[in-house]
Amino acid sequence: MPALVRIHGGRRDTPGFAVLERTERNGMRNAVLTGMCVAAGLWLLTGCSTAPQGAEQQAQLTVKSETAIATAKKTDPGLQKFFDTAAGYAVFPSVGKGAIGVGGAYGRGELYEGGKLTGHCTLTQASIGLALGGQKYSELIFFETPAAVDRFKSGNFAFAAQVSAVALKSGVSANAKYADGVAVFTMGEAGLMYEASVGGQKFSFEPLAKP
Repeated sequence: MPALVRIHGGRRDTPGFAVLERTERNGMRNAVLTGMCVAAGLWLLTGCSTAPQGAEQQAQLTVKSETAIATAKKTDPGLQKFFDTAAGYAVFPSVGKGAIGVGGAYGRGELYEGGKLTGHCTLTQASIGLALGGQKYSELIFFETPAAVDRFKSGNFAFAAQVSAVALKSGVSANAKYADGVAVFTMGEAGLMYEASVGGQKFSFEPLAKP
């Protein structure tokens, strides 16, 4: 007996179509579940200590931060004015991005005030959408005023969805401006120009332990 075929709104309904519809629904459900798992994973990361564990790991992070700063200044010497005049700045030397289909990022960094290290910070970002897996970049956030630094240190600091970063290259800092007290720059770990979406990033902060 031939398969029963019904016409609904010009579409042919057959067992084959039903299988395709179930496959599509399963695919959407899996994407949502995957996104939830990524969000949960990032939540677990933020639940860990913001500061690196042990003096050795802290020293390694400082070396990476100093290298990222040196690379940024070499890429665009004009960036020095931000280092000289900002009330503080956060350096994330290595921010890792998620896989294709599920966007996400995580990075650990350091906060400097008056040129001195004052604490450690973490960056997290989770979203469902197109992202290229395996990519890493460096991110520098400058704070225009002490009040902007204090907002970052509050532990509830986050970028709104419309916040954008300046992809660092030679001369680009000449026209860069603060927005709501912050200026954000991104670059590839080797200093190459890198455009990153920073909207939705959330940050935690932990001050240096008192000696």
